[in-house]
Amino acid sequence: MLKDKVIVIYGASQSLAGAVAKTMAQAGAKLFLSNRHLTPAEEVAREINEAGGFAEAAEVDALDKGAIEKHLVKTLKKTKRIDASFNLAGFEVLQDVDLIDMSLDDFVRPITTAMQTHFLTATAAGRIMAKQGYGVILTLTATPGGIGYPKVGGFGPICSAVETFSKNLAAELGPLGVRVVNIRSAGSLDSRPFKEALAFGGDRIIEVIKKMKSDTMLKELPSMHDIASAASFLVSDMAKSITGTTIDVTIGTTTALNYKTDI
Repeated sequence: MLKDKVIVIYGASQSLAGAVAKTMAQAGAKLFLSNRHLTPAEEVAREINEAGGFAEAAEVDALDKGAIEKHLVKTLKKTKRIDASFNLAGFEVLQDVDLIDMSLDDFVRPITTAMQTHFLTATAAGRIMAKQGYGVILTLTATPGGIGYPKVGGFGPICSAVETFSKNLAAELGPLGVRVVNIRSAGSLDSRPFKEALAFGGDRIIEVIKKMKSDTMLKELPSMHDIASAASFLVSDMAKSITGTTIDVTIGTTTALNYKTDI
């Protein structure tokens, strides 16, 4: 499905980005992975290569315009093209605090960080893809991008902003042959953030997860493999008519008719 496609992934580590990379490699893609710390990206690349795929790792700060562009140019020299870019770099967001009790800095800081990294990586890839006349840029958001959600701090605005940015970029790059698509996830229990929350949050986190499952139509949350499979499809030629939209993988959460929140 992705034979010999050149795909750049930011934030590569043994969590969602790693799952996406491994799934795409199994489909035949050549992965160019990066992380602001080299070791996590190297670990994923090693697994892919040992399994018979192709992956290279690099140390790239996804908030550094120069580093991003240098990595893309280096990749382009090796491969002669870039088929897809997916920014999965993580950032800290203060949650579980009401907005009225949150400081301005705690609210604004993650929004600024998230939009900076998405803008820098997506536009850098977009400039290359525009010259090629083809390419796919993926972004990822979560349930708060589609509905009002309590106690998520700046994360809700981040999701909404990334989704709008994705649509606008798609409108600009579409005439040049480039697709831009966002994936909205309900959160994956097998991802590192959820595992860490369960390890330290105890019974309270278990109750939160029960509610998240209850909010979905199938009473379950998507796995990392589910998100990786959606991403693989979207960068494939089978999705050549999909752009400028958000693919909802919240298992129906954002279209539920009677969404209730606890106050």
